[in-house]
Amino acid sequence: MRRRGATAALLAGVLCLAGCAQSVDPIERLGKKAAQKVRTHGPPVDAYRRWGLSAPLARAPGPSVRRPALRAAGPGLPPVVDRVPTRDKVVFLTFDDGAERDPRFVDMVRELRLPVSVFLTDSVVGPGYAHFGRLRAVGASVQNHTLDHPYLPGLPYEGQRAEICGQQEKLKRRFGVRPRLFRPPYGDYDGDTLRAAGDCGISAVVLWRESERLRAGDILHCPEGGGALTGATVRMLRRIQEQGFAVARLEDYL
Repeated sequence: MRRRGATAALLAGVLCLAGCAQSVDPIERLGKKAAQKVRTHGPPVDAYRRWGLSAPLARAPGPSVRRPALRAAGPGLPPVVDRVPTRDKVVFLTFDDGAERDPRFVDMVRELRLPVSVFLTDSVVGPGYAHFGRLRAVGASVQNHTLDHPYLPGLPYEGQRAEICGQQEKLKRRFGVRPRLFRPPYGDYDGDTLRAAGDCGISAVVLWRESERLRAGDILHCPEGGGALTGATVRMLRRIQEQGFAVARLEDYL
């Protein structure tokens, strides 16, 4: 009887574990497995050719133990950055909104092990969060770009806080992690924006730089629209290579 009871208890435990595993978001299960694969295996030797590059991407330095010091925008306010103060010859790739959901872009990020940061707007992503779950699973970072993409300086503090904190909670519920970085729509902000961002747990407000001649630490804004995201990214990668830079993960520096 004791042996039969022990067997039943063991079987119940196995069934419980199976049920618990099924209760997890399948995108999150995929994310854990794919992220492990990305960390343990490098890109295929000839992956760069598949994406129209003439040479493999330069490897960025590993994450620094000490992140660069950033100047806060004011007492209790997060810093505003369009360029990271670093001597590493690296730049950072960022994408906005979430309108384009080309599965080939997921393949590119995975095969090139391309570190990208995607700032998502809830009303633009709509039912497309699963795509960004797959993108996150292969190494991309998902960050905050408000709920509805309004012009923030035209809103009072309460409205701005609702836009930023609301998207923080949406992304936390979807992916299990609350973003640390925020990009205001159109790159426009005011004092209330910074105060709301700080109150919503944002560590840095991220803008971008537009220049043909790259400098170390530049945060680049990759254009979306027209269904040509993958091609536009390839062209930007060629420019980065021609000027002798590597692409680094923004979250390793901010």
